[in-house]
Formats: sequence, structure tokens, C-alpha cells
Amino acid sequence: MQAEIEGSSPPPPELSELPATSSGNILLPTTSTPINAPSRSNKRKRASAVAASSPAPSDNAANSANTTDLLATSRADLSSRPILTISRGPTFIPAPEGSEWFKTEMVGVNRVGYRYIPAGINPPGHATACRTIESNPTAFRISWEDRSPFLRVSKDGLNIAGSKGFRSARCNAPIREGNWYMEVKILHGGGEHTSEESRREGGHVRLGWGRREAPLNAPVGLDGYSYGYRDKTGDKVTLSRPRPYGRPFGTGDVVGMYISLPPRRQPNKKDSLDPAHLKRERIPIDLKGQEVFEILEYPQSKEMMALMDYSGKTVSSASVPSTNKKTANGKPAERGPVVTNHKPAAPSLRPLPTLPNSRIAFFVNGASQGIAFQDIYDYLPLRQTDTHKANSRKRTREGVKEHRENPFDDGTLGYFPFISLFNDASVHLNPGPDFEFPPPEDIDAILDSRPSNDTAPGITSSPTSATVPTHPTDIPHPKEEDAKPQDITPDGDPSFPIVQPPSPDHSVLPVQRTWRPACERYSEFMQEEWAFDALEDDEARTELAKHAAAEKLEEDKRKQRENKRQQAEAKRKARKAAAQQAADMALGDEERERGRELQRERERDRQTDRYGSLPASSGLTGPGMHSSHHPSPSPLRHSTAYEPEGSVEYENSPAPTFASYGEFQGGQSGYTSDNHDVPDDMEIDQDIEALMGPPSRPRTPA
Repeated sequence: MQAEIEGSSPPPPELSELPATSSGNILLPTTSTPINAPSRSNKRKRASAVAASSPAPSDNAANSANTTDLLATSRADLSSRPILTISRGPTFIPAPEGSEWFKTEMVGVNRVGYRYIPAGINPPGHATACRTIESNPTAFRISWEDRSPFLRVSKDGLNIAGSKGFRSARCNAPIREGNWYMEVKILHGGGEHTSEESRREGGHVRLGWGRREAPLNAPVGLDGYSYGYRDKTGDKVTLSRPRPYGRPFGTGDVVGMYISLPPRRQPNKKDSLDPAHLKRERIPIDLKGQEVFEILEYPQSKEMMALMDYSGKTVSSASVPSTNKKTANGKPAERGPVVTNHKPAAPSLRPLPTLPNSRIAFFVNGASQGIAFQDIYDYLPLRQTDTHKANSRKRTREGVKEHRENPFDDGTLGYFPFISLFNDASVHLNPGPDFEFPPPEDIDAILDSRPSNDTAPGITSSPTSATVPTHPTDIPHPKEEDAKPQDITPDGDPSFPIVQPPSPDHSVLPVQRTWRPACERYSEFMQEEWAFDALEDDEARTELAKHAAAEKLEEDKRKQRENKRQQAEAKRKARKAAAQQAADMALGDEERERGRELQRERERDRQTDRYGSLPASSGLTGPGMHSSHHPSPSPLRHSTAYEPEGSVEYENSPAPTFASYGEFQGGQSGYTSDNHDVPDDMEIDQDIEALMGPPSRPRTPA
């Protein structure tokens, strides 16, 4: 039980940190404020969003019954999930019951166009939600996920068996550079039937190396993405074209697989579209309670598919018109220039780069079969065309994750050991470091010592099924000698020779091993994946900081806009208040003017009630009379010689005029029509005298 939970994954950081929160797909750092619990309606909405199915389509009804779900990336949703360093799966189910072969459950086996790798929740404090983890056993083996579901495996991942038809599997670590070697022992193959086998064809094995784009439900060597070695004929095969290579192999044989790749090309930093740049496109999903990354598989390019065209037709070929057509006079028509409606020229195919000085070779029971393939195709994706770039600009719909084609290296590209089994064939993998037939220390030197040809002769002679070296000592190759003398002989045998250190003038120098066993590649690959995780986390943290800075800048701009809006609103209110005040003042002045006018009307009414009014038709004018209907107050209103005020005679009495007296009387009395003051007694007497004339002088006696 202890072995099942231990692995080579780095231990997670201390979990005593504060829980981090999330914003979108990126988890916020631990110093951020936790998200408040959503309302009931929000919970229902979140539950429906989390229950959305994976972007990858289901293969069949069985898969659709156990659909994968998008993994919630908010810390509030992930806080209840355990932090794993080793995947829970797989669960082994015997097939058939009691058999040594198993089917695997609780694991995402690759579908057409999609692949899966185990994922684990990141501890608090990380900017990304999930990270890459391992699955048991943590060693170089057959990948639980990267194989056809029709293949059966053993619990250690080193044995694999077929069922019917050609089905393939890749190992769990790619070869990206360097020289690597491994062995595959044929448990059952070479066309041999088992005792209960009733099929016409027996089991067959093809071994080789393949890229990510090579299909799993087909044999190795089907297309240009893989290179294989056939057991039945010993042919090498790629692009489905078998060529003579080495000796056939079958049950009990041990086939050594060797690959040599040049150093990995570094990306051009000035070229943002260089496929050598590292970039991932993966979505974390939930698969039956286990977190996994779902990845859109690299598609096959039309350039590689064009290599499979066997027709030999040229795209520029045009049919020649028949010459037996005759004109009306019976003579054949003259052949003129051929006019055909050519379709627009198809875009030119991109060049297929190769890996210089790369090679693939095979050994059978320790005997080299020579170089099978040289200068194999580069495993990096082809450079994007303008059409691909235009299509890649499609934005992800809001709230919905979508897979996008990755035109860059995601760290899993390379050449994988590729095993293809037909019917009930079975093999056992030996990634090292101990091999049943150890290869020479310098495999390239052995391969270069003989030409690579179709017959693939042996090192000393052409190997056949009857004469094959059965031990690696039968293969002449230089051996590495210990540089230190050994005082203690093995097993206490005094006859064992003591190896002396070579003298400086020794003609044969010790040879250093130039290859590595495939078992060392797994730990190296996982370190690369975890380094990539750390890089992604740093980039996500940087993006998060940029996002926070952008949000802060946007918030500052929003506050500035709000302040400006408030200031404008205050100015508008002030202008409105000033206008209202001015309107109120204008209304007050109007009211006051209206009040004064009303007061004047009331005064006129009082005067009218007091003095009466003149008829409009009287037409009397003159000194002391106004042009209005109301006469001026009479200077004799205090005199008793006239009728009292208000009488008819008083109201109709004619006023004196200038025409009656021939002189301006106002100058004598001091009264004018503009003077409305009440005259005193002297003035009244003067007025009366002016009206009645000067008093007659008393007569004196003559």
C-alpha cells in the first residue's frame, strides 16, 4: 500500500498557508480576500456550469454514460478536493476473469483527437489551478492513457497484449534528443497460434518509434509519423512501404530498439511563430473524481498525408481533346491551343524538415541489423500558414472553455517507443538499465562500421535464423576497462585476472558509453514537466499582476470619471439652482410690480369713488383738467359757493378755460394743472377773484 502512494512527484508545499481565491481561470494569491458564499440562485447556476460536459465528444454510449466534466477552477470549488501527488487510477479489471492481463478503469484513455494526462490540484499560493502529477508505477512503461483501449496490460505496465486487429501503444516519456536504447521481448508473435487460437492468422508484432500524430488503432509505419520493424518478414516500414532490412523475429526473440536524435533546436526569440516555442493548450476536467488534463491532439498535416499518395498523378495534367472530330467539309479540325478551365492553383505545400544525423536501428538477440532509417522527420509541428493564423484568432466564448489547436511544442513532442500488436500477440518491455543482450558501448560506431543496406548483414556475417549470436560477447566491440586495479577477485577466485590500469601508450583506449537506457528518460521527462509547470505558474502570476494593475488602472479611471461626473453634476445642479433663484427673483419682481399695479388700481378706484368721472364724450380740456376720465380736483372744493362734492352740478360744472379770460390765469393764482396740492386760503381767494373778475371800484362823487 505504501508503494502505491509514493512516487517521484515533488512534495507539495506546506498547506498551512491561507486559502487562495480565484478570478476566472487563474487562482488569486493567498493574500487576496476570500470569495463570499454565493446566494442560492448562484449556487444553482454554478452547479449547472460545473456539470457541463467536457469539450471532447464521446466515442460511444459507454463513454457518454460516464461523461467527463469541466473542472471548476475557483478556489472555493476546489477547496473540498484533496491535493494529490499521485493519480488515483488506474483500477485494474482482469480480462478475462482470472487472467494475467487487465483492462484499466478510472483512467482517461486517449480518444480520436484528444489525449489525457493526470492532473492534481495546486496547493494554496499558486497562480494556476492544477499541475502535472504522476500515476503508479512511477517508471518508464506503457502509458495507461496513450494506448488503444483494445490492448490489455499488466499491473507494472511492462507487459502488453493484443486482442484482434492491429492496435498500438506508446510509452509514457518521449525521446527528444540524445541516444537511447531499450529491449522488447516477444512473448507471443511471429505468426504463431496459441493452443486455443482458431483464427487463420496468428499473432504478429511490429516495433518502432512514432510521434504524437501517429494513430493508435493502426500499426507502426502506417504513415510518415512512425517507423517500424516487422516480425513476419524482417522488413522496415514507413508510409506503409515495406523495404528489406533485417532478419525476421518471433516468439522468444529479444529486439533491441535504438534511436539517436540531434540536440533539440532552441526557439528563435525574435520569431513569435517559431514552432520550437514552448506553449501548452490544455483544460483541467473531472474524470470520475480524478482531475486530468484534456488536450487537443496534434493533427496530421496535409503535407504528411500527401506523402501517402500512391496514384502518381500530377496536379497539372490536362486531358488532350480528340482529333476525330470533323468539320462540315469532312476534313479533320485543326488542333489549336488547348483551352481548359483550370481550377485555382492549390497553395504550395510547406517543406517537411528533418532531423540531421538522426537514425533508428534495431538489434535481434544482440545482433545489429544495421541502420533502418536516417534523417527522420522533425517532430515539431509545421509552421502556421496565414489561413491557420486567421482561424486561430477565433476568441473563446465567454464562460465556455474551448480547445484550440496548438502550433507550438508543448513539451510532450518527440519520438515514443511504439509497439503494435496483431491478434493475441504479446510482448514484454525492458527499459533497462540491465539488458538481456547489452548493446555495445558505442552503438553509432558499430552502425557506421558497416553500410546500411536492405539485406542488413551482421557485424561479421549476415545473420540468419539458423546462425544468430546468442550472447553479446559474440559481437566484437570494444569493452570499457576499469581504470583501477582490483585486489579482491569476485567470488574469491584467485585465478581471476586483476585488471591493470592501461598505460599511457596503450593502443586501445576505453570507450565511454554513448547511449542511455530508456528507464532514465522518465524521471528526466517529469522534471521537464514540473519545470514547465513552474514556468506556467510564474507566467500566470505575471499575468495576474498585469491583470490586477490593469484593473487598478481601470478602477482609477473609473473613479476619475465618477469624480468628473459628480463635479459636472454639482455644476449642473448649481446652474439649475442659480437659474431657479433668478426665476424666483424675476417672479418676485413681477409679483411686486403686479402688487404695485394692483395698489394703483385700488387708488384709482378710491379716487373714482370720491370724485366721480367725466363722460368720455364731454371733450372738455384745458388748464386744471386731465385728459383722463377723472377730472382734477377743483380748487373750489373747500368753498361753500358750490354744491358739495358728489353732486350732479359739481360733477358737470365746466372748468375755467384759457379762452374765457384771454390770459394765463395760472400765473396769477400760482395754480397749474400739474399742481395737485391743496391750496391754502390765500390761493383760494385768488382763484375766486380770478373767476369773478376784479372787484368794482367804489364810486366816488365826482
